[in-house]
Amino acid sequence: MFSSLSNHFWSTESLFLKIVRWKGCLYTDEENVNFARHDELNRTHSEEGEEPTRTASMEFGVYAQDPDYQVPNAQGALISTWEAGWNVTNAIQGIFVLGLPYALLHSGCSGLLLIILAAAFCCYTGNILIACLYEEDDDGQPVRVRGTYEDIANACCRKPFPKLGGRVVNVTQVTELIMTCILYLVVSGNLLSHSFPAVPVAETTWSVIAFIALLPCVFIKTLKIVSKLSLLCSLVHFVIIFVVITYCLTQIHRWSWASLSPAVGFDTFLGSVGVIIFSYTSQVFLPTLEGSMKNPGECRAMLIWTHFLACVFKTVFALAAFLTWGEESKEVITDNLPSALQTVVNLCLLTKALLSYPLPFFAVTEILHTCISQNDRPGYKSPLLAVGLKSSLLLLTLLLAIFIPHFALLMGLTGSVTGAAMTFLLPSLFHLKLKWEKLMFLEKCADISVFLVGIFCSLAGLVCSIKGLLKLFG
Repeated sequence: MFSSLSNHFWSTESLFLKIVRWKGCLYTDEENVNFARHDELNRTHSEEGEEPTRTASMEFGVYAQDPDYQVPNAQGALISTWEAGWNVTNAIQGIFVLGLPYALLHSGCSGLLLIILAAAFCCYTGNILIACLYEEDDDGQPVRVRGTYEDIANACCRKPFPKLGGRVVNVTQVTELIMTCILYLVVSGNLLSHSFPAVPVAETTWSVIAFIALLPCVFIKTLKIVSKLSLLCSLVHFVIIFVVITYCLTQIHRWSWASLSPAVGFDTFLGSVGVIIFSYTSQVFLPTLEGSMKNPGECRAMLIWTHFLACVFKTVFALAAFLTWGEESKEVITDNLPSALQTVVNLCLLTKALLSYPLPFFAVTEILHTCISQNDRPGYKSPLLAVGLKSSLLLLTLLLAIFIPHFALLMGLTGSVTGAAMTFLLPSLFHLKLKWEKLMFLEKCADISVFLVGIFCSLAGLVCSIKGLLKLFG
């Protein structure tokens, strides 16, 4: 039971164990023995060089310092399985979906197969990443002994370099999340500019207006609020998909299956792989999300049905849109819509972009805040520091969105490294390292296959992005 990203990095005893002791009078002797075993397992991993999980949220900071403090409504910050599902849906049904018809143009029939395989691979790596958070106790029951992606990395590297793995993961996470936040601001400015072409305002000015709308993000304290925003975001997304698919169905007389070519160029195919694969990424925040669920045991089922539904929606959407516009499919498929309908859809996309921003923003600020709050000075754990950090990061994303040139190519370069690493390479590598003795032969083969796929996707995206940069700069 975990309530936020932030204090997974603290090295003191788990808040969950303290809450259990505070509520000890509510449990039977047998249950208390199980909790004692849980505590003993955490202590065992600590003696082996692995720090026990720290899972408090910022609002529980007082209780973390005073063991006698009683937590009011400790369950209040936890989210339901449905809310967790909306968070994952929001991540894997993002704006990248609008580029799938264009990816299908360059990948042909193989693109449809890629959409299905990507869903299966990403669901699998999400589940094995969650499995790395747990170890079995003496009775063979899984017990959560790690809290974050960083904890998993440190557990794998604790003998030669105790902190190196966690630092690499942190840098990768922060880079990917900040770039995602910048992208949403850039997209918001672009959508506003194209929605109101008659207004004599530069695109950067529209980005500033979008930035003002995002200022309330500074005061978000729990993942529960982010979950509600993700719910609204997902609903807006379904409206956009519904509008596009409905229009495509009205143009069914134009559909031509011959345009779905089985043969494609290798370079264009590599670009399509990146678009399709990275439209499913959610691993960067899955450990935190699972820890924030009221019923963590339902996480596996939640990942399966969210990825299955995403696969169905993406396949139907990409195929219907591509059959409608064929060779004329644009990078963002909504640009193919009639002008009047395009304006409405662009405003819906703007709403989605603004509602999508809080999730990566919340995640990156929590990571940075907890890294700073490891210092024992009281001022480093004050609420004012958290607000100041969030304000600075929000301003930083605006400045980078305005001043970074050729952002799309730079983000493709970054995503090729960080996205593939966080989605394929690290989960499979960590799972092999931590669970090798307990894995069956086929499970080992599956992990190794995913690792090799991750290397291919990373190198392919890297080559395509570098080629694009070289072409751009002559």
